[in-house]
Amino acid sequence: MNKFQGTGVALVTPFNTDGSVDYNGLKNLINHLVEGGIDYLISLGTTGETATMTKEEKKKVWAYTAEVNDNRLPLVAGIGGNNTLAVAEEMKSFDTNGYSAILSVSPYYNKPTQEGIYQHYKYLAEISPLDLMLYNVPGRTMSNMSPETTCRLAHDFKNIIATKEASGSFDQFNQIMRDKPEDFLLISGDDPVTLPMMALGASGIISVIGNALPKQFSDMVRLCMAGDFKGATPAHLSLVEFTRLAFAEGNPAGIKAALKQLGICGDTVRLPLAKASSSLEQAIALELEKLSQPA
Repeated sequence: MNKFQGTGVALVTPFNTDGSVDYNGLKNLINHLVEGGIDYLISLGTTGETATMTKEEKKKVWAYTAEVNDNRLPLVAGIGGNNTLAVAEEMKSFDTNGYSAILSVSPYYNKPTQEGIYQHYKYLAEISPLDLMLYNVPGRTMSNMSPETTCRLAHDFKNIIATKEASGSFDQFNQIMRDKPEDFLLISGDDPVTLPMMALGASGIISVIGNALPKQFSDMVRLCMAGDFKGATPAHLSLVEFTRLAFAEGNPAGIKAALKQLGICGDTVRLPLAKASSSLEQAIALELEKLSQPA
C-alpha cells in the first residue's frame, strides 16, 4: 500500500463560465500537482462537486484524468452515495484503466446504524473491481462511522485497504490506530490536523489545499513521513491561515479562488455552491503572495 503513503489530493473539477467541464483547466491542474510532488490523485471525490455531475460527465472526467496523468501517479476514483445498489452498479460499470483504488464515502442523509454502514461496505467490497478506501466525514454525512465499524471492515475484507478519516476526533484516530490490521492505512481527511495525525501513525493526507500548494504541502508531509516533526512544524504553521481562508466559505469555492489566482483554472462552481466573495478572494490572494515569499 506504499502507493497511498504521503500526500493525495482530491482534485477540484474546473468548470467553464457556462458551467461545462473545463478540460484544459483539469489538464493544467493535474500537471501542476504532478510537478508539485504530490504522491497520488483522487478524481471526483466530494471536492470535485460530484453531486452536481451527470453519469456521462463523470465517465468523461475519469477517462480524461487517467489519460492526462498517463500513469505518472496512482489514481483513485471517488464512487459513493447513499443508495448501496446504485453505488454498486456504478462500481461495476467503472472503467478501471489507469486507476488503483476507489474511495467511497460513508452513506449520507439516510443516517444508517453501524450495522447498516457495515453491510453497505460489505456489499461494495464483494463486488468492487478495485481496492476500496473508506471515507468517514460526519460533518457532511450527518452519520459517524465508529472506529469499531472501521476496524471490523478492515479485518473482514482484505480489499478494504484504508480509511480517510475526517471526523476530527482523536479518540477515534487513537482507537483505529490501536485496533486496525497492520497494513491498513489511516489517512487524514482534514488538512489542518495532518501533522498531529501523522505523529500518531497516520500514513498521510487526502488534501484539498494541496490543489493550490502541492509543493509546500507535500514537502511538509514528507518531513512527517521521515519522523522529522520538529522540522515539519514551521511549514505546518505557515499553512494555517491559508487553510482557514480556503474553507471559510465552503469547499471548493475557496480553493478554486486560489487556483484562479495562480492561473491554473477558473473559479466557477455549480449551484447550489457559490463563488468566493470578493473580500475572501482578496484575502486568499494576499496569503498566496505571502506564501510565495522566501522564508
